[in-house]
Amino acid sequence: MIELRQLQHQFVIGKKGKEKVLPVLHDINLRIGQGEIVAIVGRSGSGKSTLLNLMSGYIRPTGGDIIVNGRNVTRLSEGEWADFRLQNFGFMFQSFQLIPSMTAYENAELPLVLKGVGADKRRRRVMDMLERVGLAEYAGHYPGELSGGQQQRVSVARALMLNPPIILADEPTGSLDSENESVLLEMIRDLNREQGLTFVIITHDEQVASIAHRTLTLKDGRITDQRIQGGV
Repeated sequence: MIELRQLQHQFVIGKKGKEKVLPVLHDINLRIGQGEIVAIVGRSGSGKSTLLNLMSGYIRPTGGDIIVNGRNVTRLSEGEWADFRLQNFGFMFQSFQLIPSMTAYENAELPLVLKGVGADKRRRRVMDMLERVGLAEYAGHYPGELSGGQQQRVSVARALMLNPPIILADEPTGSLDSENESVLLEMIRDLNREQGLTFVIITHDEQVASIAHRTLTLKDGRITDQRIQGGV
């Protein structure tokens, strides 16, 4: 489903004429199969978030190839990547990334609006998803009126709105207490088991990593360890 071949990335920093090259990722080779939960762990600065951003097309690699669902996406145009991303990926973030001026309903609805889905179909889909995450009664509430756990569940509903086969999650439990973390992890397990969704999760939390089928350790831009644990 996702294959990385000799993936490399470097950032150029500093003023023009005094640029400095900062290597971040080195020759990453990785295959992630359909229905896998893969956790990527490592210290801050190891390249975890950069790797996730490369997979999703938000930044372009300086070397190597990215194949998603059999398509080499490395050289897609910005417009092509935006369309491909909308169809293939859902996203979960530590900071939830909800728009404060929009209700829970409107935040969850956004992917359908971007895709041009009609209003009646959007309404049915959004309410179905909010019901699924236990937030139908909070559809008219704004993010500031919701708890952290509720905001994360809105982001889950939004991530699933277009039935993407792949969910990319960057520290999805980082802003949650232990109770809400457990709720979210159980939701991820259920989605994986029932729908066969693929999850790539960046985390520093061993509890989060424990639900993965594989845990990869990234150190200094290289995968240095792989642990197969079968998921929970």
